[in-house]
Amino acid sequence: METIVQSQEQIQYAEAYISDMPELKKIFLQMKEVKKVDSNFGLPFMLAKKKNETVAFASLIVNEKNEISFKIYDKNRMSEAEKRNFFSNTERYFKNNTTPNFRDPGQLESSIKRMVSWLNLE
Repeated sequence: METIVQSQEQIQYAEAYISDMPELKKIFLQMKEVKKVDSNFGLPFMLAKKKNETVAFASLIVNEKNEISFKIYDKNRMSEAEKRNFFSNTERYFKNNTTPNFRDPGQLESSIKRMVSWLNLE
């Protein structure tokens, strides 16, 4: 009997940097089917990669209750288990971060506006 070995692609998590924004913008525009980013884009802070491809990212948002939360955008290239794992890692990072964008809704809204404005300059 033959044994088939499937290599599972390892998902890597990383903080989102300014150099990642053009790629994250593309993901957002494709998912939302829009031409420009808006405040729903949020402020990306975490991403997931398979090989060298970004397959998901998490963004800080200010929700309708004026509380800081996060939203995950993904390209539907992760299994349900991978999505849950990314959510758990993102949630842990979110809860442990004490910088102003993670704790001050006014600061975050200002940062999101600046990010959206910068990304829409192109």
